[in-house]
Amino acid sequence: MLRRKRWRFAMLAILPTLAIFAWVRIYPIAETLRLSVHKWDILSKNKPFIGLANFRELFSDRLFIEALTNTAIIAFGVLLITIPLSLVLAALIHHRARSRLAGFYETAIFIPHVVSLVPAAMAWKWIFDAKLGPLNNLLGWFGVAPKAWLFDPVLAVVCVIVLCSWQALGYAVLIYLVGFKSLPVSLYEAAKLDGATGPQSFRLISVPMLKPITLYVSVVTLVSGFNVYAQAFVLASDAQGAPGRQVRVLVLDMLENSFRNYRVGYAASEAVVLLLIVLLLTLMQFSFLREKGGRT
Repeated sequence: MLRRKRWRFAMLAILPTLAIFAWVRIYPIAETLRLSVHKWDILSKNKPFIGLANFRELFSDRLFIEALTNTAIIAFGVLLITIPLSLVLAALIHHRARSRLAGFYETAIFIPHVVSLVPAAMAWKWIFDAKLGPLNNLLGWFGVAPKAWLFDPVLAVVCVIVLCSWQALGYAVLIYLVGFKSLPVSLYEAAKLDGATGPQSFRLISVPMLKPITLYVSVVTLVSGFNVYAQAFVLASDAQGAPGRQVRVLVLDMLENSFRNYRVGYAASEAVVLLLIVLLLTLMQFSFLREKGGRT
C-alpha cells in the first residue's frame, strides 16, 4: 500500500515535466512527420496527402544532395578533429592539474564554446578573408599564395569545419576532464611500477576507461555537426548579408524551402531524413563502442 502511494506521488510529481517534454519535444516531431506526407504550401488552402512523394523528390533534388553531402562532411570532419584533440588536451591539462595555470588553460579552451556564435563567426570570417585576413598574411611568410578561402566550395567547407571544431573543443575537453578526475589513481601507479610510460598508460588505461565519455562526446558532436547552420550562413554570406552558396547545408536548405519557396511539407521531409540519419548514426556509435568494450 505504501509503495503504491509513493509510486502515485512520484508519477504526479513528474507529470508536469513529462507534459512539458511531450509538448516541446514529442509533439513537434509528430507534427513534422505529419507535414512530410502532405503537399503543405503556406499560400494554398488545399494541403493534400501525397504519401512518400516528398521523399522520392528529395533524392532527385540536386540542391538537397549537395546540402546533405556538405553537412555530412562537416559533421564527420568536426568529429574526427574534436575527439582525439580534446582527449589529448584533457590529458595534458589533467597532468598539469597542480599547476597554477591549470585553471587558465581550462578557461581559455572553454571560452570558445560560450562565446556568442555570430560574433565568433564574423571574427573567423575576417581571419579567412582573401585580402585582409591574417591567415593569408601568415601563409605568405612561408611563400604560400593567397587563397580565396570563403569563395572556393571545397575550402569554404574546410573553414566551416575549423570554426565548428574550435567551438566544440572546449565542451569536449571539459567533459573529458571530468572523466579523467574519476579514474582511479592506483591504476596509473601500478602501471608506473610495471615500467609503463606516460603515453603507454594513456593508451592502455585512459582511452579504454574513458569509452563512455567518448561515446557521449561523439554523439553530441555528431548531432551538433548535422545541425550546423549559423556557421555556414555567416561565413559564406556576402557583404550585404545574403547567404552564399559556397556552403549549402541541410538546415539552410530546409529554411529556404519553408520560408522562401513556401514548401513546408517538402522541408518537413528533409527534417525527417535528418532525424533518421542522426538516429541511425547514434545507434551505430552505441553498438560500435559496446562491441569494442566487450572485446577489451
